[in-house]
Order: sequence, then structure tokens, then C-alpha cells
Amino acid sequence: MTANWATFTAAEPDLAATVEKRFGAFTHHILATLRKDGSPRTTGLEVRFLDGELWLGMMPDSLKALDLRRDARFALQANPGPGTDTHGGDVRVSGRAVEVTDAGVKGAYRKEVEPPEPFHLFRTELTEVVRTYVEDEKYLVVQVWKPGGPVRTLKRT
Repeated sequence: MTANWATFTAAEPDLAATVEKRFGAFTHHILATLRKDGSPRTTGLEVRFLDGELWLGMMPDSLKALDLRRDARFALQANPGPGTDTHGGDVRVSGRAVEVTDAGVKGAYRKEVEPPEPFHLFRTELTEVVRTYVEDEKYLVVQVWKPGGPVRTLKRT
């Protein structure tokens, strides 16, 4: 089961706002894709939240774009920022990336974001959103959301 960003936002608005704020704190984040041989590849990436979607834009024929064309599964981690404080927690999003080729959709994205031309554009279908943070300098708190269910919260000391 997957969901787009708007579905996640409607289901869990507080967590969605926290995740967007966390991604908005820095420009570049880490995308994990799968190579031809199934091994992981991590690369830097900018993301955008527009029109109820989480978008991934990439340079033409970049290895990450070619990876996603072959196997749409991805994991995206927000930039942790400087030092050891993760400024609002560690945030990860997983799912499938679907390439957008529709000229109208790409045109609307182009108008809003002004990416270098040409570019690949992927719309995300979420399978999991995770936030991990420290509470009261005592507990490690993990919030996990999957489509069709509520946020599960786990606390460890």
C-alpha cells in the first residue's frame, strides 16, 4: 500500500508538518536507490513539497534517476545538519518514485522550481515515514507511519 504526500498530510498533519519543516531546514538531503546489482547507492538531492506531492528532481541520466527507472524503491533521509544535534529529529521517508513525463505536470513544476534543463522528475508514493528524536534527554522516541494506519510511537531508554 502506498500514499502520496497529501494523503499522509491529511492522515497525520502534525507529523507531516514536522517532516516538512525538517526537510526545509536544509537544501540537500540523502537519497538511497538500488543499483543494477541490488546494492545501495546514496547521493545528494534537493526535494520539493508542492501541490500535495513530494517531488524528486534530478539531472538528466544521473545514476540515481537511472536506478529509479529500473527499480522505483527509494529511501530519503533529511540532512542532519551541523554538529550532533539533529534539530528536530532524524526524519526518513521511504517508498516508490514514479517518473513524470507529462509535459503539463513538468511544466508546472518547472515554473515553480526553475530547475536546470533538461531534468528528470519523480513523484513519490510513500510506504513509510519515520521520525526519531530524543525526549527529555532520556528517551529515544521513534514515530512510524505507514499508509492505512495511525502513527505508532515507540519509546526506549
